[in-house]
Amino acid sequence: MATIIITLPDGSKFKARKGIKPIDIAKKLLGSAFAKKALVALVNGELWDLNRAIEEDAKVKILTYDDEEAIVVLRHSCAHVLAQAVKRLYPDVKLGIGPAIENGFFYDFDKKEAFTPSDLKRIEAEMKKIIKADYKFERKEISKEEAKKLFADEPYKLELIDEMEEPISVYKDGEFIDLCKGPHIPSTGMIKAFKLMKTAGAYWKGKAENPQLQRIYGVAFKDEKELKKYLSLLEEAEKRDHRKIGKELDLFSMHPEGPGFPFFHPKGMIVINEILKYWREEHEKEGYSEVKTPIILSKSLWERSGHWEHYKENMYFTKIDDRDFAIKPMNCPGSILIYKERVHSYRELPLRWAELGLVHRHELSGVLSGLFRVRAFTQDDAHIYCMPEQVEEEVIKVIKLTERIYKTFGFKYEVELSTKPEKAMGTAEQWHEAETALKNALEKCGIKYKINPGEGAFYGPKIDFHVRDALGRKWQCGTIQLDFQMPERFDL
Repeated sequence: MATIIITLPDGSKFKARKGIKPIDIAKKLLGSAFAKKALVALVNGELWDLNRAIEEDAKVKILTYDDEEAIVVLRHSCAHVLAQAVKRLYPDVKLGIGPAIENGFFYDFDKKEAFTPSDLKRIEAEMKKIIKADYKFERKEISKEEAKKLFADEPYKLELIDEMEEPISVYKDGEFIDLCKGPHIPSTGMIKAFKLMKTAGAYWKGKAENPQLQRIYGVAFKDEKELKKYLSLLEEAEKRDHRKIGKELDLFSMHPEGPGFPFFHPKGMIVINEILKYWREEHEKEGYSEVKTPIILSKSLWERSGHWEHYKENMYFTKIDDRDFAIKPMNCPGSILIYKERVHSYRELPLRWAELGLVHRHELSGVLSGLFRVRAFTQDDAHIYCMPEQVEEEVIKVIKLTERIYKTFGFKYEVELSTKPEKAMGTAEQWHEAETALKNALEKCGIKYKINPGEGAFYGPKIDFHVRDALGRKWQCGTIQLDFQMPERFDL
């Protein structure tokens, strides 16, 4: 019998038959009581079904309700149960996709009539029946041809299948089968606490030219206690909703005549101006000079910067004297035009220029949310022109400035390093050098960070600061971007 070596988290190793499953390891080494709490495994760093065979030497860790990674998998399984319940109640509905998200899950459906609050109650009741039935999640790998036959009546699944490589994995629980990479928890009965929350419109694959589907959102936690705690936080969030406070304090308003474009009232401007006063004082301390650039600039500028090719769908356009112009979504190209106005000596560098630039970015109407998601906002921006050998030191200074400002306002934050995206400009060598410079700066500042693969800007990697609000919710705020493309495109 062929054997493999299994390495446990404590470093201990043992021989096992090839094809052993993580659930067998849990039962054998950790006991049946522990195995009952097991939801999923990590096999060589990859999330793995407990009932999926291990065919090679592997580092194995069993994850339970106490592991956040396992709860993410549980939420994904909840999405499958949601789709199963909807198909039972509305057989003609076509299925989109259903991933796990922060605190919960969603699934997209193509249904002619809108889901109502009473529909959500029916769906939730059906989900509880599926959970009570304790169906096993069973993984199977099939060919493209088999997958197309299996999902012949599901046009969105067929579109996904065309984009996939063989083998294609599907998961079955009860009568329901879904296209899915996995993994999943062992059975539906392991879902202990969930609730459907709301519906929203969502374009298929996030593109406005595609059909609009209906998205059902839900939340799921390891137990009822955690669910109740979350729901009470939501109640508290409603009381602290900035839209409600903004109206009560007469700070700002939103109007249908300008969807996504905030109107700031006299009292709101007092708050803004006090913040800007502090902002200017801090930037002056750090050697920044302030600049201001126009909000409308020619199409040719945006083509040269790369925004026309990589960001066009998020921009607004106009014509002036039969020429094409765009309303700026970013301040960078305008700042570069100022820099190019004269020749600079290396002795002048670094040059630190700050700008309070009014930018406009197209957001789908369904995602607009008070002041958190808007179509126009003032970007407190800065552009630092420096030599390659100065990059690391300048990034460190920006990190420290960011930390100081956040601490002034009592913000708690987390940091991510976002790396090269699929759609990117520049060579692999340029990206490696840029990412290394940002990593070194973070490490010299002693900042804990996590890598966010593929989420960098198209022109360079970035450091993202995620601020937590009073209720513990996370919002992406400050960003330090290293742009090595723009200088080349503009011959700086």
